[in-house]
Amino acid sequence: MVQSVEELATVCDALSNPVRVRILKLLCQKEWYVYELAKELGISRQLLYLHLKKLEKAGLVESELRLEPDDPRAKKYYRARPFRLVIDNDVIMNLEG
Repeated sequence: MVQSVEELATVCDALSNPVRVRILKLLCQKEWYVYELAKELGISRQLLYLHLKKLEKAGLVESELRLEPDDPRAKKYYRARPFRLVIDNDVIMNLEG
């Protein structure tokens, strides 16, 4: 998945916070609408958006805006992207940069 020192640092930074790991765990189980996810985690939507932005930048989650038939507002749903992260001496030695 990661090919450069910068990419590895971005992924590790995203996974360095326990709240982001909890978010990723929930998103691995199913996709969530932001309001529901914030409520489940007991954090504000603003704080959740900051965490999701970092996870999205690292390529660990993706989002989609949807219009629901019974709701005129667009809702943003998040889900985990498939990934596999293995870090060992060989991986580190073969990183670009």
